[in-house]
Amino acid sequence: MKSASDRWARVVITSVEPRVQEGDWPIKRAAGETVAVLAGIIVDGHDKLSAELQVTRKGGATMTLPMTPQFNDEYTAAFVAESPGRYSYHVRAWVDRFGSWQDQFRRRKAGGAPESVLLIELLDGAKLLKEFAVNVPQAERAQLLAYANALREGNIKAALDTETLGLARKHDPQRGAVESAPVGVEVDPALAGFAAWYEFFPRSSSDVAWVHGTLDDAAARLPGIRDMGFDIVYLPPVHPVGTQFRKGKDNAPEAKPGEPGSPWAIGAPDGGHMSVHRELGGLAAFDRFVAAASDLGLQVALDIAFQCSPDHPWVKEHPEWFKKRADGTIRYAENPPKKYQDVYPFDLGCENWRTLWEALKGVFEFWMERGVFIFRVDNPHTKPLAFWEWCIGRLRAKNPELIFLAEAFTRPKTMYALARLGFNNSYTYFTWRNTKEELRGYMEELTTTPLIEFFRPNFWPSTPDILHEYLASGGRPAHIVRYVLAATLSPVYGVYGPPYEHVVCNQHPEREEYADNEKYEIRVWNWNDPGSLQPLFRRINRIRRENAALQQLRMLRFLDIQNPHMLAYYKQSGSNIIVCVVNLDPFQVQEGVMTLPLEALGLPQDTPFQMHDLLGGERYIWQDQHYTVRLDPNVMPARIYRILQRLRTEADFDYYS
Repeated sequence: MKSASDRWARVVITSVEPRVQEGDWPIKRAAGETVAVLAGIIVDGHDKLSAELQVTRKGGATMTLPMTPQFNDEYTAAFVAESPGRYSYHVRAWVDRFGSWQDQFRRRKAGGAPESVLLIELLDGAKLLKEFAVNVPQAERAQLLAYANALREGNIKAALDTETLGLARKHDPQRGAVESAPVGVEVDPALAGFAAWYEFFPRSSSDVAWVHGTLDDAAARLPGIRDMGFDIVYLPPVHPVGTQFRKGKDNAPEAKPGEPGSPWAIGAPDGGHMSVHRELGGLAAFDRFVAAASDLGLQVALDIAFQCSPDHPWVKEHPEWFKKRADGTIRYAENPPKKYQDVYPFDLGCENWRTLWEALKGVFEFWMERGVFIFRVDNPHTKPLAFWEWCIGRLRAKNPELIFLAEAFTRPKTMYALARLGFNNSYTYFTWRNTKEELRGYMEELTTTPLIEFFRPNFWPSTPDILHEYLASGGRPAHIVRYVLAATLSPVYGVYGPPYEHVVCNQHPEREEYADNEKYEIRVWNWNDPGSLQPLFRRINRIRRENAALQQLRMLRFLDIQNPHMLAYYKQSGSNIIVCVVNLDPFQVQEGVMTLPLEALGLPQDTPFQMHDLLGGERYIWQDQHYTVRLDPNVMPARIYRILQRLRTEADFDYYS
């Protein structure tokens, strides 16, 4: 808190929320979301206070909003973060001198004070109005002086008039005003706050077995992805793949002839991070892919992995950018006992680090020029945090529309640090939270602690690197359960598309990942398989789009349900209320009695309401708090109800026809 005058201040701003770590980092919102500010403000004695919220967009004008007093010396105001960019806000407060005078005068009059006392008090009020009339536009100055004269003449009605108070507050010189320290607000693009991601390998987009697909083949898949309701198409690295120490099938140390290697072993003599694999069609095919996606209303996300194959041109051109062994050879990546001989990590702390940092920033800039503004960053936690703060800060200063997804399966404090310094979305521990207690505990951590102000989770049931035992053993029901959870618990989620929609369950015998992994070989998928999960994707993405409650993270609450294998929760946005019930057991029918908190949901205690199952289409009339829900995993292991506080009308019949 600082004083806005040179004298000591009676007013103290004790707290301002939301903020992150005493305001050291900006809070985060997506475009269109509301920032609700709560300030604690006190003053000695019984005087009234005035407070305002001042919001400034970087490089723009300042907006001033009055703050409303609440219980226990708290004041509130809210503003909508309309478009991406950096904002800041601070609270300003001062003693409302005329409001305090008017309140005291009203109470004296009500308490039966003698007329002589009231007349003296009116003179004090007139003196304040005369002071406030200094340096005021002529018309309003005349009004203030007229009110002052009325008070001097004993006009009690004018003293208590709300118009008098409003005019006085408008021109209060705010003597002794104080201001809080500014709080930064990073406003992300709307897709950072609500989006469905779909990942697939372009080289596996051909219909012919073992034939390397092109980006033109991949573009032919885009209408189907759009029709399933996805917003973002995420591609693993599309660059040339190295041949030295190329990995074979299932991460075999040596590749057999014709095996394509890992796309994350980036670089060959014909190009590196700013090139496209010739078998994918080169840069021209990439440009056509981005244009086709844009025509369909899809955004393209590109994987950025800051590492090189031994064949990358930078290895010869800039050997100083890599770590060396004692014998002078470049050290390959390893996480003992794991070895990645096909990858050389950068040394971002090398002597020539400034040039390296600029080159890596240039990789993002290159793809931005080609229409890519969303990046999934591979293993950002293995690079210095200072690099990401510098790099993302400079990129976003020129283009606030950028979105960065951190693939950081690492310790919590590192994940959260990456989010604070600029990553919009983050992979999470969702994959490993499978029981009722684990899911509830994790979601409450994400939604009811200070994490909610800056850490935006992006839920993925599986990735090319991870196939959890729950999915591998639980088959189709388990895939449905995890998909429903990801898409309804978090407003931002993604799927590793073809293997997930085709319910691929063959886990590697030695690792928690897919066997016959696409990371090391080309796969062929039946893109039109009627038995796939595509209809489920389509239905749930439509439900998400048509229900605002599922488009946010904050208003998530868990419901009591008397079964340890069933999870129940609701999300609410205004009058839109969605209740989800999930059977976490992919093998057995489960049944439980769920309790709806009618009062918290704003539902009447004695009036029936309608529950519309948006997945199955069934409708129910409920009235009590307690209901039995039975879920068969082999039919549908989840229910997504929309609460309607009215009985069915004709229009409802077509809601999901």
